[in-house]
Amino acid sequence: MATLTIKNMPDELYEKLRASAAANRRSINNEVIFMLEQLLAGHINNFDTALTEIRQLREKLNIYVTEEELNRAKNEGRP
Repeated sequence: MATLTIKNMPDELYEKLRASAAANRRSINNEVIFMLEQLLAGHINNFDTALTEIRQLREKLNIYVTEEELNRAKNEGRP
């Protein structure tokens, strides 16, 4: 396997990468590999943009789900 060294990475970018790795329970190295694989496969989506679009659609359709409705849906069909 190849080795890649990244020089002059801005501290802010490194901190975002470190936080993402921690949130996904991966090493920083594995997080970089995962992100590159997703990017090159075309699977990277902008989460913030998607979340904004979802919120706008929810407001437009006036659809809000309560915690009670969520719990009922989760428990439906469970013994």
